[in-house]
Amino acid sequence: MTTTPKTNEVALAAFMSGKAEIDALLARIAAASDDHFGTNPERVTWGDTGSLGFITERLKEITEFLGV
Repeated sequence: MTTTPKTNEVALAAFMSGKAEIDALLARIAAASDDHFGTNPERVTWGDTGSLGFITERLKEITEFLGV
C-alpha cells in the first residue's frame, strides 16, 4: 500500500476549500441579517433577542480566536 504524503499543495487546497466554505457561510449570515434573521422588526420578542444574543456570542468567540 502506498500513501501520498501531505504536501504544501494539498494543505493549500484544503485550506482554500475551507475558506470557500467560510465565505459561503458568511454570505448566508449577511443575507439573513439583511432580512432581520427572518424576524419582523415590528414583532420582535425576547426570544428573538435571546437568539440574536446567542449568535452574537458565537461570532465574538470566532473573532477573538482570529484576533480581529
